[in-house]
Amino acid sequence: MEVQLRREEEEKEMETWSPEAKLGKKVEDLWENQEAQLSPTEKLNACFESIPVSSFPLADQSSQVEISSDCSLAEAVSILSEHKLLSAPVVDSQAPDDATWIERYIGVVEFAGIAVWILHQSDSDESNRVLPTEKGDGHVAMVASAVNQATKLGNLSPRSAAVTSGNFFGALTASELYKKTKVKDISGSFRWAPFLALQETNSMLTVLLLLSKYKMKSVPIVGGPKIENIITQSAVIHMLAECAGLHWFENWGTKKLTDLGLPLMNGKQVIKVYEDDPVLEAFKVMRLKSVGGIPVVERDGKAVGNISIRDVQFLLTAPEIYKDCRHVSSKDFLVASKKYREEHREGSTPILSGMVTCRKESTLNEVIRTLDKLKIHRIYVVDEDDNLEGLITLRDIISKLVHEPHNYFGDFFYGVIPMPPNSRV
Repeated sequence: MEVQLRREEEEKEMETWSPEAKLGKKVEDLWENQEAQLSPTEKLNACFESIPVSSFPLADQSSQVEISSDCSLAEAVSILSEHKLLSAPVVDSQAPDDATWIERYIGVVEFAGIAVWILHQSDSDESNRVLPTEKGDGHVAMVASAVNQATKLGNLSPRSAAVTSGNFFGALTASELYKKTKVKDISGSFRWAPFLALQETNSMLTVLLLLSKYKMKSVPIVGGPKIENIITQSAVIHMLAECAGLHWFENWGTKKLTDLGLPLMNGKQVIKVYEDDPVLEAFKVMRLKSVGGIPVVERDGKAVGNISIRDVQFLLTAPEIYKDCRHVSSKDFLVASKKYREEHREGSTPILSGMVTCRKESTLNEVIRTLDKLKIHRIYVVDEDDNLEGLITLRDIISKLVHEPHNYFGDFFYGVIPMPPNSRV
């Protein structure tokens, strides 16, 4: 009788819980039934392997946007900007109404991917610049004399623009390359993300591994011919933040960063740019080094801000804010982007107004709460004198939650997504 009453009280209390906390409670119930000899990580692996992805809370409907393959790059940027998204799945405009999800979706277009692709085209030597053909099949024309006429960028390249005028960005967004190139034309390019989806019956362990070890920012979940949900790294971090107080989370989240082997990257390994470096240099470095953010520092090493790869949207959606700059430095970008957000009532974020930091002695729970509250993707680790000691990303945190069992994926991903270093599969 007493057990029954306690259970009823617990169920009544759970009615007020968030969907994410309820998912955490499922993990809790499974955790308590795991074999005692298992390590905490092995217990978490077993718990998440037992929970289907259909249990994960649905993403906001406003974030479930699809982009037609016939959209121009300019239209795609407008759609992503309007919905405040970093990426969206691409639907084949020629797919039949009764198409399966494999036939319907041809990839994922990323905000940063579009910008970097355009900059890559305009940065190429004229003899090597490429434009899509009318077939729209990803093939390219290599005729240099036609490129200047098509792009209308003249002699403006990222190299020259970075040291001469902020007008480059206005010219870029007014170019034919930007207005007429279709999303499907860049399929197969180095910035095209494959459409790798999971079924609703797949496990949460699979999702967590894709979002961590396999470096995916988001994982679409399909049910029938269409996407039913999209699970992102940020959504997982929010779920973890909602699990505070649950035994399994406290067992893991109350540990200090150093006890978990964080940060994975120390201060000397963190790639930086100086405040007077051209902002395009920052984005180029991020592209070449495959990193999602980079600190901006003064010449004496003091950090003044952070530029994220997602901030590249301000080069395309608001080029007018740089028109008066003799050259657009990394600091100019931080200041102009912050001012633009404030004027358009988007508010200021720590990404554009300063560094978000923690200490090595911070607990994982503290870091998770900060990342979730501020809706950011990375936090810098500093010492008592604010010297940079490393950084922690959402992916780093998820990677400490679970591990990949031997041969878990087999050879399924070969040729689909880049394999991580030292992969066991």
